[in-house]
Amino acid sequence: MLIIAEKINIMSKTIGPAMRERNAKPIQELAIAQVEGGAKALDLNLGPATKDGPAMMEWLVKTVEEAVGDSAQLCLDTKNIEAMEAGLKAITKRKPIINSTNADLDVLDKYMPMAANFDADIIALTMTSAGIPRDANERLENAAMIMAKAMEHGVALDRIYLDPLILPIGVAQQDAMEVVKTIQQFQMLNDPPMKSVVGLSNIYNGTPKELHSRFGYTFLAMLGAAGLTAAIADSLDKNLMAVARTIEIFRNEMLYAASYLDDILVKA
Repeated sequence: MLIIAEKINIMSKTIGPAMRERNAKPIQELAIAQVEGGAKALDLNLGPATKDGPAMMEWLVKTVEEAVGDSAQLCLDTKNIEAMEAGLKAITKRKPIINSTNADLDVLDKYMPMAANFDADIIALTMTSAGIPRDANERLENAAMIMAKAMEHGVALDRIYLDPLILPIGVAQQDAMEVVKTIQQFQMLNDPPMKSVVGLSNIYNGTPKELHSRFGYTFLAMLGAAGLTAAIADSLDKNLMAVARTIEIFRNEMLYAASYLDDILVKA
């Protein structure tokens, strides 16, 4: 289970000002804490970054790499194409992750070549500008368009993380189960199965803060059982990270058991 830590975000009351003022210390301290918490990737979220976006992203990448070295992938999160490209050029330690594109063909034609050029993984939301998909079937239709465009632009399917898009449970309870169903069905789109990712905190947006951790780790357990590959989440939440580690251990044990069974059958 790949946990992509979510807290280096320009919307943060502490990190946002640090980004704008080029104050490295709080950003580097947070990056280190998130990796020590168990994150294997760090989301660097500049949002639209309409002002000074490319320079800010380049500075942010260098600042975080200086702190964590090659211990985590960097996941670049911005709608500013120029800022995204500047960040991708600045990365030197690990293969980057682009966060994100959607299933609109014109958007895919911008981001897929970028993923190919920079040898990057890419998160793709299974939605279009027409709106939020209504169910698992619409999400799968959008996933098929994403996969087709990836192959057209020479991006290997194993570099794609499909995001079914979580809606807050407070306004769309049934949709949570559609997301679980979608993750299960992603497993059947390719061999080996397609990778998947969610923005986990979306599930509890708008709920009382004291319930955030419970909603997060409960839903992560459900998604993990369905086959989820990765989650953009709070790696400082110890309960959530304990669930993520349990999912990883369970999967490793299952792989071990399958290998052991194969060995027994061969000897028989």
